[in-house]
Amino acid sequence: MKITNTKVDELNYRLHLEIVKEDYAEKKRKTLARIRRDAEIKGFRKGMAPASLIERLYGERVLADCINECISESLTGYIQENKLKIVGEPLPLEGQSINWEAEPIEMDFEYALRPEVKLELSAKDEVPYYNITISEAAKKDLKENTLKQYGELVEGKAAKEDDFIIVDFVNGETKVEDAYVALRNVTADAKSAFIGIKAGDSIDVNVVEAFANETDRASMLKCTKEELAAMDPVWKMTVKTVKTFAPAKMNQETYDKIFGADTVHNAEEFDAKMEERLAAEYRSEADFRFEKDVKDYLLKKAGITLPEDFLKRWIIVANEGKFTAEDVEKEWPMFVEDFKWQLVRDSLMEQYKVTVSQEDLLASAKGFAAYQYAMYGLSNVPDEQIEQFAKSILAQEKESRRIEEQVMTQKTVDAVKAVIGLKAKKITREKFAELK
Repeated sequence: MKITNTKVDELNYRLHLEIVKEDYAEKKRKTLARIRRDAEIKGFRKGMAPASLIERLYGERVLADCINECISESLTGYIQENKLKIVGEPLPLEGQSINWEAEPIEMDFEYALRPEVKLELSAKDEVPYYNITISEAAKKDLKENTLKQYGELVEGKAAKEDDFIIVDFVNGETKVEDAYVALRNVTADAKSAFIGIKAGDSIDVNVVEAFANETDRASMLKCTKEELAAMDPVWKMTVKTVKTFAPAKMNQETYDKIFGADTVHNAEEFDAKMEERLAAEYRSEADFRFEKDVKDYLLKKAGITLPEDFLKRWIIVANEGKFTAEDVEKEWPMFVEDFKWQLVRDSLMEQYKVTVSQEDLLASAKGFAAYQYAMYGLSNVPDEQIEQFAKSILAQEKESRRIEEQVMTQKTVDAVKAVIGLKAKKITREKFAELK
């Protein structure tokens, strides 16, 4: 097979293929022979059908398969032999007319090279790193929220916005006892009637107006949606009990629940732990922001130009019709940013010899697992349990790939951080939140 490579522009190229019978004839002969050997055709013993019949029945399909296989092998070999770093894979030129009976058969493919990324970094490349200050108000809020988190429901007097009430509902002959109502689920327009309500108080409630979710409304009143729709929406509600969250008390039992046994012993140590948690939280936020700023800086400095027209077409072809041209255009800005970052990251990983080990992936997965437990208020989960959860995460292909992407990016950013200059900036939490 003869392949001619023509440069269209700096990134786009065209391959012209000339395919002669000698390129695919032997492959076709062997394929038809195999089909004949295994064919069971009425009127003939297995493997004894005439070659001419096999040719008539299967020749056209086999020819097309052999030519396509020949083309695929030739293109792959050409790319490997010439060490071309391409984007995606070559695509048949749009709109071309191919004469499959010609000798030679001529076809054109287009392909695009990956843009070359060259970044020389030094201390002159400065990126801001924000040090978020810890305010007394922030420490106070965290302390109060933590004690609330480990608190308990107790009987209250006048219901407040975050409280709960246990009530009886009556609608004619229908009575629902001990219904549980969270005031936070009451609609804003109706909430004023619930605020300040006490045990023994009765009010008329339009349940359709007060409780927006139809499913929750029917569940609370222990009936079907259809039954509820047929009833008068106004129910008499009588409060039996007000329940409010009381924060946990500052004692050793609470300290052990929050921090683990015998870790914190008094209010001063409790406050110190609150400051540690805030510092860790702020550092995590600052690191996340730094990663974003580094990526933005590197992308701007790299100044990458992409073969956009080819890329858009390749996305549609590679995804076999899952995306339309309109879909691609809509998501294009996000795709471009991600693709450019992959090019930059791959280049920097090679430049700084960044590698990702299985231990790196497990450590990251364990961090994610611990965070998941913390979301449910579980802060003292045994390491064996966290590691088991982490391994189950890595066993999921999608999650494993997500974590690998995160680790590659984080290790690349760490490598860059060690080379460039950091502009340390103190900033309040409020101002940090306002950063674009």
